[in-house]
Amino acid sequence: MTRNLTEIQQKILQFIIDFRDEKGRPPSLSEIADKFGYKNRSTVREHLQALEKKGLIKRDEKVARGIELLLEENMFITRPVIGEAAAGSPVTIYPGAIDTVDLPNMIKIPKESFLLKVKGESLKDAYIFNGDVIIVNPNAEPGNGKIIAAVLDDGALVKRYFKKGKKIELVSENPEFAPITVDESYPHFHIVGVVVGIYRSMDAKTGRYS
Repeated sequence: MTRNLTEIQQKILQFIIDFRDEKGRPPSLSEIADKFGYKNRSTVREHLQALEKKGLIKRDEKVARGIELLLEENMFITRPVIGEAAAGSPVTIYPGAIDTVDLPNMIKIPKESFLLKVKGESLKDAYIFNGDVIIVNPNAEPGNGKIIAAVLDDGALVKRYFKKGKKIELVSENPEFAPITVDESYPHFHIVGVVVGIYRSMDAKTGRYS
């Protein structure tokens, strides 16, 4: 279940996570107030109460740093990855899930969106790399310059979209890959959605993203 966090709640939660990871302890109310420019701690308490009600933290007001993150239980939701889309030559979208990924609950994913895993390096200059998981919204309107997921001759690909008259140009973000041009009436080409987000996990042991 996605948590409906306000922008400031997301920022405070992320600050608590980063502070804990860096210093090995949660921040105090004063440290949170200083970070966000609050003159008194009552405003901080209100935001922490909201985070606690949403099941993201647990507080002990008798302790100076009494904030406990409930990461494992509440921070992530498992979503299926339904296929691979090539940042290069087309590959396949499968009818069933090929993998799963744990997405942070604070990520707002549009209804009916789906996940695809990127294969290849043709979008590396757009900071989309091999193995990344992209969030695709099938209801978003494609427009010039947007990154789309499409099916071409039964293969799936991810490219930047440009419409030029009756032609569609699918452009990579890597000079090693030439653009792909298709006629808009070509029966074996259709757009399945617009890329609205990207998720990249980091290996806790190596510190590298994967």
